[in-house]
Amino acid sequence: MAKKQLNTQLNDLVATWSVMYTKLHNYHWYVNGPSFFTLHVKFEELYNEVTLNLDEIAERILTKGGKPVATLKEHLELSLIEEASGKEETEEMVSKLIEDFHTIMEALNKAMETASEEGDDRTEDLLNAQFQSLEKHTWMLNAYLGN
Repeated sequence: MAKKQLNTQLNDLVATWSVMYTKLHNYHWYVNGPSFFTLHVKFEELYNEVTLNLDEIAERILTKGGKPVATLKEHLELSLIEEASGKEETEEMVSKLIEDFHTIMEALNKAMETASEEGDDRTEDLLNAQFQSLEKHTWMLNAYLGN
């Protein structure tokens, strides 16, 4: 049961990272105003990192004998976050990322717990590294907003 549960959790993360990748591109392309240069670069940094996260989890699923979800339809259905509306203002973009990062960190924690119960240290380590990175990005984005 745990293996199936972990595979489901990992696929939810694959879907979520895919939606986050597209959301960050939306923000990257449509950010404007006085913070344009700062956030344009930051959003690119984040979507490049998200690409690695997505690939690492999908390849981990394959390594464990599972099948990662690989269609946009599946990604939108399974994602734990919503895609960008295209109407967000600059500060709202940052606030939504913070909310999304918290959602993803919760999912990472749950998947780490399942991996631990299964004795899968490698998956747990992979997810922990992603968690720590999001934790730092969340701190920085909160600092940007003055929180």
